[in-house]
Order: sequence, then C-alpha cells, then structure tokens
Amino acid sequence: MLTTQPQPKPAAPALPAPTPITVAYGDGIGPEIMEATLRILEAAGARLEIERIDIGEKVYLQGNTSGIQPTAWDSLRRTKVFLKAPITTPQGGGYKSLNVTTRKVLGLYANVRPCTSYHPFVQTKHPKMDVVIIRENEEDLYAGIEHQQTGEVVQCLKLISRPGCEKIVRYAFEYARVYGRKKVTCFTKDNIMKMSDGLFHKVFDEVGAEYPEIEKEHWIVDIGAAKLADTPEQFDVIVMPNLYGDILSDVAAQITGSVGIAGSANIGDGVAMFEAIHGSAPRLANLNVANPSGLLLGAVQMLVHIGQRDVAERVHNAWLRTLEDGVHTYDIFKEGNSSEHVGTREFADAVIRRLGSLPVQLPAVSYQQPTRQINVQVTPVKPAEKKLVGIDVFLHWNGKNPNELGARMQSLMVGKVKLKMITNRGTKVWPDGHPETFCTDHWRCRFLCEELNDCGYTGMLFLLQQISKAGLDIIKTENLYTFDGVPGFSAGQGQ
Repeated sequence: MLTTQPQPKPAAPALPAPTPITVAYGDGIGPEIMEATLRILEAAGARLEIERIDIGEKVYLQGNTSGIQPTAWDSLRRTKVFLKAPITTPQGGGYKSLNVTTRKVLGLYANVRPCTSYHPFVQTKHPKMDVVIIRENEEDLYAGIEHQQTGEVVQCLKLISRPGCEKIVRYAFEYARVYGRKKVTCFTKDNIMKMSDGLFHKVFDEVGAEYPEIEKEHWIVDIGAAKLADTPEQFDVIVMPNLYGDILSDVAAQITGSVGIAGSANIGDGVAMFEAIHGSAPRLANLNVANPSGLLLGAVQMLVHIGQRDVAERVHNAWLRTLEDGVHTYDIFKEGNSSEHVGTREFADAVIRRLGSLPVQLPAVSYQQPTRQINVQVTPVKPAEKKLVGIDVFLHWNGKNPNELGARMQSLMVGKVKLKMITNRGTKVWPDGHPETFCTDHWRCRFLCEELNDCGYTGMLFLLQQISKAGLDIIKTENLYTFDGVPGFSAGQGQ
C-alpha cells in the first residue's frame, strides 16, 4: 500500500526589510498632521522603521539657534530620509531658518513642488493646472549673508554659482524626461541682474540643448509670474533660482485651491527631505481642524523615493477618492461642493477607509512603471585665466556732493590705477551725475587699471592705505577681475 507524505508548503516570500526614516513632529499643527499621516501610511502597509527627532521651537528656546540638536544630524546621516512636519521659529533676531539650514547642510539642492488642481472637488479658477516647480535650494539670497554697512544701508549678498545652476537645471530636465513632461520653462530677472541671473539663464540654454525632445522657454520672472497666476495651464515644469521659486511655488499651490494640499520634496545626492509647504499655523494647534494633505502628499513623494511605489499609489489614490467623495477639512470645505466637514483625525480615517479604492473622475495615479532614479552630474569646467584689473572701494561718507568725493579720491590715485566712477546704491553719480539722484551715506568708488591690465594686489593695498590715511571710512572692498579677458563685474546704472 502506497502512502503519500504530506508535502511542505512553500515558504511565503520574505517581506523587504523596512526602510529607516527620520521623523520630526514639529510645532503648531505639526504633531497632529504627522500623526494622521503616519496612521495612513501604516494602514496602507508602508514598510518603515521610524527614528524620531526633536526640532523647532523647543530646541530653539533651549539655546540652540539652529533649531536642531547636534545628535539629530546623526539620525539624518544614518537614514538619509527625513519626513518633517512644519516648525515655528521664535520671534526676534538670532534664530536661523531650520529649513534653509537643513537643505544647505545636507546638500538638498532641488526643491520639487507639484501643484495640481483637483477640479471640481477643490474649488479653483484653474481647473486644468498641472505644474511642477523645481526650485534651486542652496544659494541665491538664501545664503543669508547680510551686513549693516552704514547708518542707512544694509546689504544682502546674492550668490549664484555655475555648479549650483547646472545641478538644478539638469535636475529639471531629467525630471521632465523621467516623468514624461513635455516642456521646461526657466524664470529669471536677467534683464536687471545680468551676471547672477544671467548665469542661470545661460546654463539653462546650455543644458537644455542636450534635451532636444523637450520644449524649452525662458520668461522674465515678473511677467512669467503674471502668466503663471493667470494661465498656469501653459506651463509644465518651471525651474527657478531660490527666492523666485520659494515665492511662486506658494502662489502656484494656492491657486490650485489651497496651499494646504501641496507637498514638497527636497532632493540631494544622497539625502532627501519631505514636507508640506505650509507653515506650523500655531493658532490652529490642538483644534483637530488642520488639513494633513500637504504632509501626506510629501510622504507619498517619500514612498516613491524609497522604492515603495505600491504603497505610494495606494495612499495617493485613496486620498483622491476621499476628495471626490467630498470629505473635506475646513480649508477646502464649500457648501454645495463638499459633502462632509471633518477634522484632522476624521480625514485620516476617511482616507484609510478608502485604501484600495480608485478615484472615479480624477485621473488615478500609477507609480508602478519603472522609473530610474535621477542622477545629476556637473560638467567639469576648465578654469579661466583670471586677472585683477581694479577694485571697488565702498565708503561710509556723510557728505552729499559726489563731485567733492570724486575730487578727494582722484587726489589719492596711485600708479596706473585710476578712479573711473562713483555710484550711490548702484547709480552713477560721478562723473556727470544728475542732481535729482537721491544719495545715502553709502558710496562705491571704482578704480580700474589702465587698459584693464593686471595691476597686482600690491598696488591695490597701497591705494587702500592712502584712502584710510585720508580719513575716509572703508566699509568694504570688491576686487574686479577679468576672466579670459571678459570683465567679471557689472557697469553702474547710468554708466
């Protein structure tokens, strides 16, 4: 008699190991929306190993002006993924922006903000809007280098680098290629800032030439912003320097229907941070009214980034179905358009109940198509021949007559270094200035070497000694160079 031994059941496939992430609950509404977001991710099957850190107001008030404890950096270096709720920066001077610090310390050069309208379920004047704003994240005026130079004048340095421009522009084109976008638009103000914004525009044109299949265009930022606010459907991907991107990504998010439903990714070479784009709204804290959607959509971007595309798709589609069903928090609730007015916790419950559902009218999202990681490499540049051909000497001088200052400075000229121009707040006032020009106590005296030859720094130092001995207050100097014979400095307004 034959007997059959029971066959062992095949072992169930091992689940992938959970992905370590660093989580900060933040301030104001931060803890509430983070709790709601994490509940949804857990219910959707996200495979996460969470390390929690404290940041924000409590850390600031402990005497740490950066808003983050040194030990928190260890967690971020270990996990390389940061899900962050909004924080409150205390009022008063001396506190640095934690967002800016985190982006710069960790090299998070690309800020990616999708701005999509959800018409007719979220009311908007722009029902066809689907724009991704890619903002440079590390430099520009956000270098935060400021000085008070005289009693009347402060300065803020705008720093733009060629590698910084290339990284963000190349990221924008790679993003468009990977996600099937058709056009990349650049916004700058290079009709005024011809060197700094001009460099950004120049690099955009150079890099764009490597992507012939993608349409390219450039707009001056003021009219570009007007077009974005009026007809956003004309745009697809927009890449901008830091300040313009910060302002216009909020504008774009708001005109989709609410800034509260926009998420944000901050991408670097090895580390990434995900967040809502709105602030901590302390007046709404602990009231169970805040919309967690911005942070949730930031978390969806995080799930895509760490390779958990199945969960990202599940969460995003459930969220879309929740919007379609009219389950809305106060910020997007409209009588006749919404069916149920809910709080933060109840909104999370509604999304969880719809996990596995797809939207009916809004396009369902799919993250299952294999998408390669965006890898940006900066092109090496051959160093240019650099020559010192002059110096701008900035003075604190309380006189009012530019001709008087010009005569004094001319008497101090040495060798081949000649006074060419004096400006006040960038406008030429000597020689041949105009009496209508308003002047402060902040003056720039430009000295140039004859025929832009390299005069050497020794002559410049001697000139500065002469100016100082004459009793004039030097507050700053800026060396003037040529690079491969091309002047590396701007003319004065009116020159």
